[in-house]
Amino acid sequence: MEENKELNARDISRISESNNYDENQIQVLEGLEAVRKRPGMYIGSTGEKGLHHLVYEIVDNAIDEALAGFCSEIKVNILPGDVIEVSDNGRGIPTGIHPTEGISAATVVFTVLHAGGKFGGGGYKVAGGLHGVGASVVNALSEWLELTVYDGENIHFQRFDRGNYTEDLKIIGQTDKTGSTIKFKADPLIFETTTVYNYDTLLRRLREQAFLNAGVKIVFSDLRDDSNIQSETLHYEGGIRQFVEHIHRVRGQSALFDDVIYFNGSQGDSFAEVAFQYNTDDKETIMSFANNIHTVDGGSHEDGFKNAIKKVLNNYGKKFGLIKDGSVFSGEDVREGLTAIISVKLTDCEFEGQTKGRLGNPEVRPLVDKIVTEKFMNYLEENPTVARMIFDKAVLAQKAREAAKRARDLTKRKSALESAQLPGKLADCSESGIENTEIYIVEGDSAGGSAKEGRDRRYQAILPLWGKMLNVEKARIDKVYGNEKLMPVVTALGTSIGEDFDITRLRYGKIIIMADADVDGSHIRTLLLTFFFRFMPQLIKEGHVYIAQPPLFKVYRGKQVRYAFSDEERDIYIKELEGENKLKVEVQRYKGLGEMDPEQLWETTMDPERRTMIKISLEDAAKADETFTILMGDNVGPRREFIEKNAQYAKDLDI
Repeated sequence: MEENKELNARDISRISESNNYDENQIQVLEGLEAVRKRPGMYIGSTGEKGLHHLVYEIVDNAIDEALAGFCSEIKVNILPGDVIEVSDNGRGIPTGIHPTEGISAATVVFTVLHAGGKFGGGGYKVAGGLHGVGASVVNALSEWLELTVYDGENIHFQRFDRGNYTEDLKIIGQTDKTGSTIKFKADPLIFETTTVYNYDTLLRRLREQAFLNAGVKIVFSDLRDDSNIQSETLHYEGGIRQFVEHIHRVRGQSALFDDVIYFNGSQGDSFAEVAFQYNTDDKETIMSFANNIHTVDGGSHEDGFKNAIKKVLNNYGKKFGLIKDGSVFSGEDVREGLTAIISVKLTDCEFEGQTKGRLGNPEVRPLVDKIVTEKFMNYLEENPTVARMIFDKAVLAQKAREAAKRARDLTKRKSALESAQLPGKLADCSESGIENTEIYIVEGDSAGGSAKEGRDRRYQAILPLWGKMLNVEKARIDKVYGNEKLMPVVTALGTSIGEDFDITRLRYGKIIIMADADVDGSHIRTLLLTFFFRFMPQLIKEGHVYIAQPPLFKVYRGKQVRYAFSDEERDIYIKELEGENKLKVEVQRYKGLGEMDPEQLWETTMDPERRTMIKISLEDAAKADETFTILMGDNVGPRREFIEKNAQYAKDLDI
């Protein structure tokens, strides 16, 4: 392992074997057919996430140039008409004639799937872009795409329409600069839901990339509206250390001590860096990345980090006589209040799982483990005051865990003595098993009553919420046991929580949160999502959690009834029912679920044939958790900033 020295994205650019990046480095594996037929296979979906993924693919290629040490600035613009423009000052995509394809290498990159400089041709050793897939897939799924390449002498240009081209790459001028500019318009025939980009969504991803690649400058601008131009320069010489500070700042969390602890090291072509800091809360946040790709399900790099942290703190406690009577910290004890970023750069990433969100490279775990084990112990010994703060926090977490075990055991004994273990207000369904069953967690007894009457009793269970709302932002797991608001939910689901969680005991296939479309309802939804995210995340990970979508309006004339889910939909139905004679149309605004009779609730919100629901992903739940942290935390500044930013959307504010 190399000596401990400060490295950044440019320092580790040894990932490029040489400065020779030309047509000979472009390797071709297969053609582009079927991308337009099955776009979901390549970008995940044709909805909003897939739309934004197009931008990520092109930016990732520019980031790869930065990783290789040839690019220092990337510009990303949203132009009028939701056209995306990505420019970099790298070497420029090779323009020479490809040795086997007989056309420009740049044309090959944009028209042949799995063509790029990342397949052993010597262009890159480490790449975050998906193995050259990105450029061709973006081209295939765009209404049009324009490529401009600057090679230091000439300006090259080529236009594509839905992946095809009529003219070869041509020279349109001279230049002394190098780099590439890709401009494209997502195809509305593919992205039928929307082709409108969300500025905040793109900003979040681009900021993440700037943190992960210290020194790279990303300038992001939204130029769609001349009266409301937004622009941010994302440039972080501190890299992932500043990433940790950013997370604490936006969440309003107070650091336990001043330092952001940072270590890095390498072995062969593999490089790993970690940055972490404890805060005064009890929330654990660990984000891991492999070649700039967020590994949401963790993997070998995250496992190595977790093992090392636990091992070091237990060894430190034993060495200085702070751990007695054979008591040792668990992983949860030492990670309470920890915010950490783990980033590895590898020649070849092996991703696992259905979503490819877990890093599988076995050699990475010992690499990260060794770096953290050696350097964290040295850090603690050199910083005894900080070491004691971390140690004392782990002790408090350990005591809370033991208190939770006592509360859990008490709850189990109490349940064993009771004749009916399920919550008294649960209206269960007659069928069992999770194939077809679902439970509605409903806000309020009134709505619960309507839901019980309107449901299909064979497979739909209803659980009304009641009792005091628990602020899960402040609650350790020992406080959850016995809480009259949340324990009925835990008991009804059957899985238990925390370390006792067992997905095989889940009693319902769908867990549906049904609350009013107002601020109180939003609070209920956000709290429950935060609760599931923190104490039962596997429910979300395996796709069991949903949000019901009740209508806002009933629009009717005589026996003709329409249910509207937005102001715009309401206006459309009014015009439709008015007809040419402009007959009077009635509009009823639902202030709450309790205002609907059982039949209406069934028709609009519970009938599988007609209802609309949102399946919650881990990303959705993480956003809800972050929002809850900001709104319910101790720091006033981030809460005020959040409220001011979202005040204009207050009437629609949701998770």
